[in-house]
Amino acid sequence: MPTKSLREFLELLEKKGEIVRIKEPLSPILELTEVIDRVSKMPGGGKALIFENVEGYDIPVVANLYGSERRMKLALGYENLEDIGWKLYRILRPEVPQTFLDKLKRLPELKKLNDAIPKVVKKAPVQEVVDRDPDLFSLPIPKCWPKDGGRYITFGQVITKDPESGIRNVGLYRLQVLDSKRIAVHWQIHKDGSHHFWKAKKLGKRIEVAIALGGESPLPYVASAPLPPEVDEYLFAGIVMERPVELVRGVTIDIEYPANAEIVIEGYVDPSEDLVDEGPFGDHTGYYTPVDKYPQMHVTAIVRRRNPLYLHTIVGIPPQEDKYLGWATERIFLPLIKFNLPEVVDYHLPAEGGFHNFCFVSIKKRFPGHAYKVAYALLGLGLMSLEKHIVVFDDWINVHDIGEVLWAWGNNVDPVRDVQILKGPIDVLDHATNEVGFGGKMVVDATTKWKEEGYTREWPEVIRMDEEVKRKIDDLWGRLGIE
Repeated sequence: MPTKSLREFLELLEKKGEIVRIKEPLSPILELTEVIDRVSKMPGGGKALIFENVEGYDIPVVANLYGSERRMKLALGYENLEDIGWKLYRILRPEVPQTFLDKLKRLPELKKLNDAIPKVVKKAPVQEVVDRDPDLFSLPIPKCWPKDGGRYITFGQVITKDPESGIRNVGLYRLQVLDSKRIAVHWQIHKDGSHHFWKAKKLGKRIEVAIALGGESPLPYVASAPLPPEVDEYLFAGIVMERPVELVRGVTIDIEYPANAEIVIEGYVDPSEDLVDEGPFGDHTGYYTPVDKYPQMHVTAIVRRRNPLYLHTIVGIPPQEDKYLGWATERIFLPLIKFNLPEVVDYHLPAEGGFHNFCFVSIKKRFPGHAYKVAYALLGLGLMSLEKHIVVFDDWINVHDIGEVLWAWGNNVDPVRDVQILKGPIDVLDHATNEVGFGGKMVVDATTKWKEEGYTREWPEVIRMDEEVKRKIDDLWGRLGIE
């Protein structure tokens, strides 16, 4: 089961041999990043890290906690992450019951949904210490890369409410420390936090914000999950855990945040104020994103445990910890993609492509042009709309094997016939396009071609060994002396 707090998750990881404690004094300015970067690039993602002696601070920094498939499974409490997707599908996308018996059968699923609703408590570990005259520099917030515009909070759950509907949103956005009481909030135009900001601006309202670090072990991941705007991320976490997330009301804001978090920064954004310079920042593309204008948050309080932990992550040239956050999203949301597109067998968003540069998808092809139908449909599904290259393969291609992908892509594609160039929304971090957030897309049909698709020759057969010969060699293999 998922653990109830960050410290309980660390205890679990320690028992599993997944943690390295670093006692050597290290500066939060660049030095932590160099260690984390080297570890995250180790085979399988390396170990989780606890920096026990951060120069100038008595608060340990923990990093790379979610930086492997094994630790992601432990954090979420599932061996097969697709099980979460099917659970989400059954609860949030139920079929309409046709009979009274069907309604009775639906009761267990409805109870699970009710049991997952966040629970508000009156007292919370995260409010053991309340500082109403906050200083952001009292926290060991690192500066990640040499040309970053400053120190950045990188793993905070940014909590806001829709100014019109009141529906909560929890997002994962980079946050630049401007001074002791101000933060630049990187609300990209395609994200729900940005929608809340522009609604508040139109209504002439302040928008209250909480930034939470830690809490139940699924929460840092859940903040990154591409859920529909009407789905509360903490409800989703409750569905994953099969128990409610415990929340507590803020001391200076009317926002509830995780009661079991380590640290929470409270404040507000005033949309009537001018936007401020944010950046540069070394991002998950592996490049610095340039200075741009974003809203500023005024910090009204910092609440924390008496002996808190500071949760941190870095991004940069992949692979990094976010590779495994992206892997979890890929696996969890495959069932929902299959619900919309039953012909999809699997898909892969490689971290080396920043998740939004490449989508490799395999399908059970049934008619001419089927590959384009799937690609266009994917471009209409939530944040999949930001994908830049979609390459479609036959069902027997392993889209997670880059060697197999390149083999099929190279052999099956005639660029004149099998490539479509489109235009559409692009991730704002993409520097290749002439306009921010808008540019070209490429759809590639790497499936076997049919005559109905204009192929005029005889498609060749893939080389495969005789099955009887394979079985014989299987039986003999141990005696052949081949290691």
